Amino acid sequence: MPPPVVLITGAARRIGAEISRRLHEQGYRLVLHYHRSEREARALAAGLELSRPGSVALLQQDLSRLDQLNALADSAVGCFGRLDALINNASTFYPSPLGTITPAQWLELSATNAAAPLLLSQALVPELRHREGCIINLVDIHGEKGLRHHLPYSMAKNALATLTRALAAELAPQVRVNGIAPGAIIWPEHELDPQQKEKVLASIPMGRLGSPTDIADTALFLLKGPGYLTGQIIALDGGRSSQGLPEA
Repeated sequence: MPPPVVLITGAARRIGAEISRRLHEQGYRLVLHYHRSEREARALAAGLELSRPGSVALLQQDLSRLDQLNALADSAVGCFGRLDALINNASTFYPSPLGTITPAQWLELSATNAAAPLLLSQALVPELRHREGCIINLVDIHGEKGLRHHLPYSMAKNALATLTRALAAELAPQVRVNGIAPGAIIWPEHELDPQQKEKVLASIPMGRLGSPTDIADTALFLLKGPGYLTGQIIALDGGRSSQGLPEA
């Protein structure tokens, strides 16, 4: 039986790249989506192909071009002739303080964090039903209560959490849909000052950042089963959400 195929959006860097490496180690074939990070995507694919030729395909797409997502879905299935799972990992994240939010910011943040996962999942439903596959959405612990100065982002991630639970109900029993809500895993690319970092770490019962490996291992767990697990969002945050969420 041929190895299963997983489409990972935003696969070229950071958490997406770690998920890609972990699944490839476990024998999955991968369709790696990227937007602007072509150099990183090609380097990642080349490294994986060295260990298992013919196991990785690359697709470039701006996920905010919502009218092109049906074509992306068709291309993803066409890479290996099947698709067994979708991991909606791609995300746009930046501050947008209240009073400065623009329509363009709202459209960009809601498109990549909520609308694209919805439309891409919808386009892949027939294939995933046929394969009895699964969908994994990368949510955020701040999707529930919001992150200061990141209102549109928080709203979009809240919508993604709702999508996760609603799709699980709609697509059962053929397709399982679950989510991972990371806490502090990697510091944001817009640098936090030392006081902000200290405040975040003080709010985490485990007293440290998580690791992208933690996310990758959880994604692997959700892919492989248990087969009765659907509609759940795992908070992978070192216990932070159980203590309340201070401002970052």
